[in-house]
Amino acid sequence: MALPEWFITFAASASFFLLLCVFIRFRRRVQVIGRTYLHKIMARTEKPLFRIAYTLYTRTRLGYLYYKRQMRKAREHYPSGHSSSQPMEFNGIKIIPISVLSDNYSYLIIDTASSVAVVVDPADPQSVQAALEQEGVMLEAILCTHKHWDHSGGNKGLKRLHGSCRVYGSAVDNIPGLTQYVSCLFTPGHTVGHMIYLLDGRAVGAPCSLFSGDLVFLSGCGRMFEGNATTMLSSLDTVGSLSDDTLLWPGHEYAEDNLLFAAEVEPQNIARENKYEWVLLQRGQKLCTSPSTIGEEKEYNPFLRSHSAELHRALGIQQQKDEDWTLFRARVLEELRKRKDLYNRR
Repeated sequence: MALPEWFITFAASASFFLLLCVFIRFRRRVQVIGRTYLHKIMARTEKPLFRIAYTLYTRTRLGYLYYKRQMRKAREHYPSGHSSSQPMEFNGIKIIPISVLSDNYSYLIIDTASSVAVVVDPADPQSVQAALEQEGVMLEAILCTHKHWDHSGGNKGLKRLHGSCRVYGSAVDNIPGLTQYVSCLFTPGHTVGHMIYLLDGRAVGAPCSLFSGDLVFLSGCGRMFEGNATTMLSSLDTVGSLSDDTLLWPGHEYAEDNLLFAAEVEPQNIARENKYEWVLLQRGQKLCTSPSTIGEEKEYNPFLRSHSAELHRALGIQQQKDEDWTLFRARVLEELRKRKDLYNRR
């Protein structure tokens, strides 16, 4: 029988305060140990300590306070943002990546004819507002991919500045400041209500643009915090079904690290090698690596290649006799995710 949500929150809070007491009593030793092992704990989504931390982050005010602290630190370390913006414009539509926090991206989408804009995942309202003022446009809507504070934290702040602005997202994900529910691409796995937004550029003779949040990154995918491999596979297949020329605008700047991991999985992948060289040039100048395309991702992103025989051989995984093809691919995805989590812990 599933435990009630109030009990889970209470247990997580009680555990936190117990850990806080230990921290106060043995502060110096805990700081040393914490720096060594915190990243290892957070890399293991199945472990009790991680589940406690994740519950506190997503269900209590402690998560919001942590997000505010991270935002202040990022503003100090990256006063001009972690990456230089490279706007893309085609036939009346302008897309501006806004670097926020330490590696996140928000995206400002502008209709240049009407000077109206929408923003995707405004984690830092100050940075988004600065971009709006620089472009001289009015914010009409916020598109939120999921509830995590590093994507939704600026919703209410922008709503206060732009009273008529609507906040769109999934009703399932309990997004802060949500005012409107929209029908778009439902892609659970990272969170239970994760959504992605597809801008149809065909009406203006431009490629479509996918704003993927934490579902898909350049050569990577999000962690399965609130879903299993089968659920995540279905969501990734939604992305894989899009046209190859669709532009991919992910929620984080993880390109270099993701491509290094992909090299361990498929060291002979020439497409990955070429992309990695390009990414090194971009990051050497602190330039944004977005967008890639869905067609490119199918060539070197291992998380979109669970059907690939080359990847199966590289992982040493074979389909068992009478094993369902979809379940086999989910097993491949699960193995990839485990290896990526271990890679992150190094």
